[in-house]
Amino acid sequence: MPDETGQNGNLSMSSLDREDPTLARHFKGHKDAVTCSDFSPTNKQLATGSADKTLMIWNLSPKSRAFRFVGHQDVVTSVHFSPSGELVASGSRDRTVRLWTPNIKGESTLFKAHTATVRSVCFSADGQRLLTASDDKSVKVWSVHRQKFIFSLNQHTNWVRCARFSPDGRLVASCGDDRTVRLWDTSTRLCINTFTDYGGPATFVDFNSSGTCIASSGADNTLKIWDIRTNKLLQHYQVHSAAINSFSFHPSGNYLISGSSDGTVKILDLLEGRLIYTLHGHKGPVLAVAFSREGDHFASGGSDAQVLMWKTNFDALDYREMLSRHRKRVTPDPRPHLTDIHPRSPHLHLPHSTSVEINPAVTDVHSVSPHVVDVGEDLFSSVVLMWKTNFDALDYREMLSRHRKRVTPDPPPHLTDIHPRSSHLHLPHSTSVEINPAVTDVHSVSPHVVDVGEDLFSSVGAGRHASGIADPREGFSTSTGLASSFTRTQHQEEPREEENLRPGVSGLQEEHTGTPPALRSTLEHIVQQLDILTQTVAVLEERLTLTEDKLRECLDNQAVILEQMQQQDESHGD
Repeated sequence: MPDETGQNGNLSMSSLDREDPTLARHFKGHKDAVTCSDFSPTNKQLATGSADKTLMIWNLSPKSRAFRFVGHQDVVTSVHFSPSGELVASGSRDRTVRLWTPNIKGESTLFKAHTATVRSVCFSADGQRLLTASDDKSVKVWSVHRQKFIFSLNQHTNWVRCARFSPDGRLVASCGDDRTVRLWDTSTRLCINTFTDYGGPATFVDFNSSGTCIASSGADNTLKIWDIRTNKLLQHYQVHSAAINSFSFHPSGNYLISGSSDGTVKILDLLEGRLIYTLHGHKGPVLAVAFSREGDHFASGGSDAQVLMWKTNFDALDYREMLSRHRKRVTPDPRPHLTDIHPRSPHLHLPHSTSVEINPAVTDVHSVSPHVVDVGEDLFSSVVLMWKTNFDALDYREMLSRHRKRVTPDPPPHLTDIHPRSSHLHLPHSTSVEINPAVTDVHSVSPHVVDVGEDLFSSVGAGRHASGIADPREGFSTSTGLASSFTRTQHQEEPREEENLRPGVSGLQEEHTGTPPALRSTLEHIVQQLDILTQTVAVLEERLTLTEDKLRECLDNQAVILEQMQQQDESHGD
């Protein structure tokens, strides 16, 4: 077997080629830019939304059909699977949110959620709540089961581009064109922190898998990672040459992928704090990226209407192979300090609360086997005991099995807990690896696409379920007068919407500098009045929700009283 190392002892290129991410599949079914993507919890489906007003569900098993859902009347801006995988939420520029069943039936429930474009949708980890963000400067929380509004978060002063629940559902992170990232407490409904170190609008935000950090990207080409426990900036990346439109954490929290208007997908190693891969394949801006729930695949979508699914590879090194390569490294790790290693509980050995005391019975007699020959100094001047180690002989698979059976999980590692070693287990490239697979610009012959859902060009019934069930929010989700008050502003900013989907244009431009002072003052006054109106509407929505709950409670009590009276009448009649 040939040696995998070069003459200098470093790893050869051929031995590690399989670590590089590879293009696994290429989907082409959308007719316009792919704006969003998300994998199902089972990793059997991939959902994508597009500027062609449709939602596609790609079934990832071989020779399976893909479903095209029609119903939105404008660009689909965001998509997210519920934790159970039984629902898919989508947001659109038509100001609505739809909840779909990801099967051939194509049934959907419609929410008139906002008074402007819905930019982001996100389920909570328990699947009970849905988070939406909009160009009306608000973030809203909805009950999925009851299909009703719960509360709003209103402190953004411009379009809200993205909002995400923390893994435990107690926090919400949001970002927008006001150049801020805000952190909210869902129990108090208050903004508990604001990050403002941005040179332009903030385009995307998300929590890492442990919920201890948030990452945010901006139109200034930067990506930043913040520790929300200390409110400190941990890492700052500027690896793209244009605005970052989307990113996704690897489930392990060790890697992050980002898609940009520069047409590339970048892969960052967060433990070492460096760029490790640059992926090409899209012709134009990359608008959406997403890791699968297991992290073994990730998807990217772009303005070229293509969906590319990649095999991760770089996170799948075999344990024994990793140790073998580690031993062959030329540059040894620096000697670790005791403070570098943070204790975890429980330990992978048996979870003893204290150290194990071992006191074997040692007989003070000569061993009868083997035969001992006395030489040199007095034999009894000292006693030498030979021990069998045992504790280092735990099988790798058994170790993983015990790890999975532990009751108390490890506390999440902090990015600063892990000190970078050299060389890295990947190839010791001074720069990232460029990967440029051949992507054919033709429609995929497989899978077959089935159109389901409502007619694309039919009018949207206000609050109507696809099967004819009325939406309980109809009548107070948005009022006619309020909608008309926002119509003019929305139409004035419509070109700004279109620019987000054009190659090479970030769509996040500043105000024209040639505006007369009087007109600027008037516009600022209008914006302030709209902010007040937005806050007033939010208060009214909350009060209406409380009124609705109280009315339902009264009706339930009335029904109970009537039933009791009827029973009493029947008993008297007998």
